[in-house]
Amino acid sequence: MKRRSLSMAALLAGILPWGAMAQNTGDWPSRPVRMLVGSAPGGGTDAMARAVADRLGPLLKQSIVVENRPGVSNTLAVDATAKSTDGHTMVMGVVTAHAIAPHLLRLGYDNNKDLVPVAFVGSVPNVLVVGKPVHADSVADLVALARKGPGTIHFASSGTGSTQHIAAEMFQDAAGIRITHVPYKGSAAALVDLVSAQVQMSFDTLPSVIGQIKSGRLRPLAVTSAQRNAQLPQVPTMAESGLAGVEIAAWYGIYMPASTPMAVQQKVHDEVNKVIAMPETKARLEAVGAELRAISQAEFEAFHRAEYQRFGEVIRKNDIRID
Repeated sequence: MKRRSLSMAALLAGILPWGAMAQNTGDWPSRPVRMLVGSAPGGGTDAMARAVADRLGPLLKQSIVVENRPGVSNTLAVDATAKSTDGHTMVMGVVTAHAIAPHLLRLGYDNNKDLVPVAFVGSVPNVLVVGKPVHADSVADLVALARKGPGTIHFASSGTGSTQHIAAEMFQDAAGIRITHVPYKGSAAALVDLVSAQVQMSFDTLPSVIGQIKSGRLRPLAVTSAQRNAQLPQVPTMAESGLAGVEIAAWYGIYMPASTPMAVQQKVHDEVNKVIAMPETKARLEAVGAELRAISQAEFEAFHRAEYQRFGEVIRKNDIRID
């Protein structure tokens, strides 16, 4: 009888979901953990992921392997995470994948059911920048130019449905103006044309434009965060510039498959919060304009739902589509 019980236990270990066994044994993680990233190495999401992974591994007593799977608005990495069954996969989620793309793309997973928000990491504001030839030193100046010639001001973005695109749509609505969208395949190409005056403005993320701002090639008019950013303390917010409601950021957080046991979710949440409180992590990410914020998992879940709804409304209102 005892031998039969042991055999049954071995059988169950082979067929039960990994989560049930991990929750019973409490030995998670039992092997290296994969942290998927939906962008190429060197990008903002990648930088956020590596800063967290470098410190999270020692806390979990396992290595964290960062794996880049760029493409399709950061959703390839999310898709792989949603469908993973190894129990040791997570993704560095980003607003593009979790709050914008689900309204624009036909995905192979349910963004709100197949994944669970586990630990919020932080956000990076977008910055309204203009090229040197543009005669505008403030948001009010730029709005005045756009009103003089509707559609003659061209804004660059890293692609349809990007945070740069959504921010500009919000800007148009709030200011009552019309500007022309010029989508690119990534921020790098967009910035080349912005600096060379092929387009006049952009709402790019702070890490992408901070170098061009410091060199004087681009002029910042406002940040899209609720408060001013420490890297650009002299630059006002959009609200301070008279356009309340134009608030957007590239935010980041750890997501895991919905089947992940609560005990594992709690463990990851607690350890990630320890990581972002470390002075080394804060210094590394705040240097590129990131604003780190430790919140509860329930608060992250509520934030995820609110952002999903908010961006869905903007996309429907402006009839944004990916052809």
